[in-house]
Amino acid sequence: MRIGSHDVRRLRRVDLPETTVALSRFLIGKVVVRNLPEGMLAGRIVETEAYIQGDAACHAFNGMTPRNRSLYLERGHAYVYLAYGTSWMLNVSSLPAGEGEGVLIRALEPMAGSTLMALHRGTEKPRDLLRGPGRVAQAFKIDRALDGVDLMRDRRLWLGFEPSARAPEIGVSTRIGLTKDAHRPLRFYLKNSHFLSGPRSLNR
Repeated sequence: MRIGSHDVRRLRRVDLPETTVALSRFLIGKVVVRNLPEGMLAGRIVETEAYIQGDAACHAFNGMTPRNRSLYLERGHAYVYLAYGTSWMLNVSSLPAGEGEGVLIRALEPMAGSTLMALHRGTEKPRDLLRGPGRVAQAFKIDRALDGVDLMRDRRLWLGFEPSARAPEIGVSTRIGLTKDAHRPLRFYLKNSHFLSGPRSLNR
């Protein structure tokens, strides 16, 4: 499929690594696509965070609840939740059905639909459209209605890749904005990207 000037193909579940940390790294450089009545939006993933079992910061730490049940879906489904009562967050479930781990999509590089993203975000600064998970959700109009969708099959929100893309150079750091298990090196990012969130000290 042509998205702007990019050739993007849909990922299949078989393409996804079977561990959360591996998936978090794998998703760097992949593409999030959002179809809206007003048009198509697309962004290249430049920053992720892994949330694993035994991790006090993972929403599955205390077991399944009505809020987090999508985190327990087979890998490749969307888990969307409201953080701090203000910002929606897009996550990708990462394990077999019944096991709760996931990858937070923290930042994207705009690829297509920037005008529409700017309208949703209330800013025209390219660097500020998708830099941070709350901004990603706002720009792409992602909310609880998309919680649980199959990102390998759904038309409204899906994950893709560019066949001609080169392997990304990936950096690793601790995660951002946590008070529990904040020391874990489970944040992954595209080195030298201008669209990363967080302090410069974490983006070297």
